[in-house]
Amino acid sequence: MTRPTSRRTVLTAALAAGAGAVASAGPAGAAPSRTSSSPAAASLVDNRFWTTYSDWRCGSSAGTRAVPGRRPGLVISAPAGSTDHTDPHTGTTATWEYASWTSTVHRPAVPATEVIASWNAATPEGTWIQVELRGSYSDGTDTPWYVMGRWASADTDVRRTSVDDQTDGRSTVWTDTFSLDDAASGLRLVSYRLRLTLYRTPGTRLTPTVHRVGAMASDVPDRFTVPATTPGAARELAVPRYSQNVHVGEYPEYDNGGEAWCSPTSSQMIIEYWGRTPTPEDLSWVKPGLADPQICHAARYTFDYQYEGCGNWPFNAAYAATYEDMNAVITRLGSLTDLEQLVAAGIPVITSQSFFKGELTGAGYGTSGHLMTVIGFTADGDVIANDPASPSNDAVRRVYQRREWENVWLRTKRYDANGAVRGGTGGVCYIYWPADPSAAQRRVLRSLGLT
Repeated sequence: MTRPTSRRTVLTAALAAGAGAVASAGPAGAAPSRTSSSPAAASLVDNRFWTTYSDWRCGSSAGTRAVPGRRPGLVISAPAGSTDHTDPHTGTTATWEYASWTSTVHRPAVPATEVIASWNAATPEGTWIQVELRGSYSDGTDTPWYVMGRWASADTDVRRTSVDDQTDGRSTVWTDTFSLDDAASGLRLVSYRLRLTLYRTPGTRLTPTVHRVGAMASDVPDRFTVPATTPGAARELAVPRYSQNVHVGEYPEYDNGGEAWCSPTSSQMIIEYWGRTPTPEDLSWVKPGLADPQICHAARYTFDYQYEGCGNWPFNAAYAATYEDMNAVITRLGSLTDLEQLVAAGIPVITSQSFFKGELTGAGYGTSGHLMTVIGFTADGDVIANDPASPSNDAVRRVYQRREWENVWLRTKRYDANGAVRGGTGGVCYIYWPADPSAAQRRVLRSLGLT
């Protein structure tokens, strides 16, 4: 499906198994990546998340307050005002009370060409949130306030949506990614702030609770190949296996049905790995008799009504974090070594990659963008992935050659089947973990700047 206002319009729609040549992926120059876990590579990605009680208290508040506790958060204290909002996807206009919080200024360790925000929040019925970013360029000027997402866990009060047509002529928001228009010019984003606006039904005491908000900023040179890494220890995690293709034709209103559900299918696998699952009440809307109804549920509740797809990266993370005591972020890793460390600590990872048929031995298809769940590594260092682009749940577990897999995941430039230059996702991944990780898990997450 082509959506000309989005650079990543098909990066989350895997072609069915056995598909032919890869489709066009959008303009070249997509997200660059780190290529090793060395200190030099680490400086090419910066993660900053506001999540502690001190973080919330240090921001600038207009009607919000910080809530202490095991999982600190930000809530509405007293509304700063009210506003009318017309939902562009329903045409409904409603009045909402609101309060806001603006983060302290963050200066990334790397002046950035791209920034991807993510957040974890609870939005009871009658509430929703908006996440915005404003940055400063290296020439001393500022970006406008860019909307990085309007989000609610449900879809009854407002429709979950990204916002198109946001640009100042030097940077643009492409669905979920802030990107400089001309990285070769030398212009960089040297600092940014995030702003949260919390909305609720007027006259009530309802409030969203935001537990985490932050962003990954990066600036990595484009490349068609990445250095090979040395295999680490073998380990395989017991992650549930689900095929998106079991759901082909189901609920076509959500991104044409299961054939495009690689992102929510992968998210659901890891959510269940951590022992969380939708309740029977959650699933009551799904037609009786459908296999794995929780996959339909994940597709509906990750769907971006502007993007018209289930592949909005932060929306998938936000969905995962609606489950009890779950954290979820979008970031970039620099190598399979980073990924091996996470798996060794018991944390599976969802990765985004694109390749044409034949580039990834054993896949049997080509894709302009696809999400897989990496669950382990063999003794030879090959990648064990739950690949949702499989004909059945039993066929989901795949083993992919290490060298092929790390290159299609980490590269930022590639050739399609027709020889045209396309973009690569450059190590983008989703990482989900519980609020009470083990000591080993906490150490590896901290080493990556995620806690």
